[in-house]
Amino acid sequence: MALDTTALATRWFEEVWNHRRAETIDELLTAESVCHTDDGPVCGPDGFKQRLYHPLLAAFPDLRIQVEGVLAQDDQVVVRWSAVGVHSGEGLGFPPTQDSASFRGITWVRICDGKFQEAWQTSNIPEVLRTLSAKALA
Repeated sequence: MALDTTALATRWFEEVWNHRRAETIDELLTAESVCHTDDGPVCGPDGFKQRLYHPLLAAFPDLRIQVEGVLAQDDQVVVRWSAVGVHSGEGLGFPPTQDSASFRGITWVRICDGKFQEAWQTSNIPEVLRTLSAKALA
């Protein structure tokens, strides 16, 4: 099972973020899927798209994510990732700064029947966004 969870997790980051395939979100999440983030839970594919996916891609149209490491056991997989992009678009509630930004994070996912059931994500995204917001609004 570790190979399957590893492939699904890697597919998520590559297709959803790097290839901008929103349909993969619908394919791998269910209405009951929940991701526990630093800013609270995000539920289902629609919640993920509205709270994370569309705002981040609108603000960072060139966002690229690199999977740096993957560990899997049974129905769980942990992904260590990094991302870079230029804050050149709207989408976060403040004007673009044209600054390059880099993010780092870890996402832990529990998978059942090929779907992401529950995930826990921690990253420096909130800190980076606070810094960009302060600069944009200064």
